[in-house]
Amino acid sequence: MVTLAQRIEALRTEANLSRPALAAALHFPKGALEKFETGRQTPTKEQQAKIAAYFGVSLFYLRGESNDRTRQEDWMDMDAGEKGFVPAPAAAPKTPKSTEAPQATLLDTFLAGKQAQDALRTMALEVLKSPEGQEIITNVVKKELARRGL
Repeated sequence: MVTLAQRIEALRTEANLSRPALAAALHFPKGALEKFETGRQTPTKEQQAKIAAYFGVSLFYLRGESNDRTRQEDWMDMDAGEKGFVPAPAAAPKTPKSTEAPQATLLDTFLAGKQAQDALRTMALEVLKSPEGQEIITNVVKKELARRGL
């Protein structure tokens, strides 16, 4: 399972940032990122939220609780911006450093089950059938038609 420390380091490395540069960008103390990445200190909830927002990932992803980078606001609140719904880019597959298979998180294991997938599908369809769901669909379709000039 990926730890919070490993996830912070991976995100920082992907962004080609040094520890001091990221600390400065987030207005954290100079040595904070080294402590976070080595596991000597755990970021506060507020610091975790700042890190997640900076990299545009969910707190679940940052904490290693999910491999889905998508922020909840991105898929639950489609009217949050005038740009419309744009899913987060998928993470590039990484080759495991060891010969061991990558470990799935508890949430990944749960969501892989047919029963969970069926329950989520049913809930999503019920939400989409509701007046609020119909309004969301209408707004998304209108925005897409307007974007295409139709």
